[in-house]
Amino acid sequence: MGSYPAAYQTEGGALGVDRAFYGRIASETDGRELVEEFTLPIRSGRAWEVPAGHVCRISTPEGPQVGDLNVWNRHDPRERMWAARTRQLQAAHVSTFDRIWSTLPFLRPLLTVTNDTLADYGSDADGGRVHDLLGTRCDPYVNRMLTGEDFDFHCHSNLTRAVLPYGLTEFDVHDVLNVFQCTGLNDEDRYFMKACPAKAGDFFEFFAELDLLCALSTCPGGDLSVPLWGPDAKDPIDVCRPLAVQVYRIPDEQRAGWQQPERAAYGNLHGLRLPRWEDQA
Repeated sequence: MGSYPAAYQTEGGALGVDRAFYGRIASETDGRELVEEFTLPIRSGRAWEVPAGHVCRISTPEGPQVGDLNVWNRHDPRERMWAARTRQLQAAHVSTFDRIWSTLPFLRPLLTVTNDTLADYGSDADGGRVHDLLGTRCDPYVNRMLTGEDFDFHCHSNLTRAVLPYGLTEFDVHDVLNVFQCTGLNDEDRYFMKACPAKAGDFFEFFAELDLLCALSTCPGGDLSVPLWGPDAKDPIDVCRPLAVQVYRIPDEQRAGWQQPERAAYGNLHGLRLPRWEDQA
């Protein structure tokens, strides 16, 4: 890997993270109150709310399984996770103390990762890392293009069905955080996917900075140990497993000093001049 410095420096300033605060959120779990819990079956999707100041945990109860995650501001779905900018401000694969940033003109953290049992995975011999922002969700349009067949349980379709009860549609589904997915770029600078390294009981946990609407798909590729396209492709149904979600309310004292992030301070003028009545004469 090259040693050239990152374009966006994240130590201190606007991109700094209070590691002591989020570390306490991760470690001091005795006072948590479970407010929602469910298991997401294979090849399905579900949406749920995470109130600001709450913690959400996504886990692999039965072993390795990839999940495709979307996130919106619960009160304004035009504000949603921005995978490309998060890759620049944080990393192409996120872990503890990284944040997921929202789209323009809002540009603020939607969530902060507080705990990740795969944090020590690092980079493997092939350059693979976990919790991927490099790729996006599988979808029936690309599948039809590559295979000539229709399949309605890709992550894009699962997420589309999941958000319908919240008044959202296919047009609101966006680029994802591939939780537990191991990916990288090969020597040809092309995207690759590897078998998910998660074990039963591994989890990825985050703190909601705003009131959030989340949606998750249990990827129909399962743990991605079976090729999905090409001459060796076959149905990976045997390596598909559920994912579990828990939402916790944390004690008020743990949130002492925390405030919801404000939307971007830029005035949204983009060089345009505001009209004045006297100019109409």
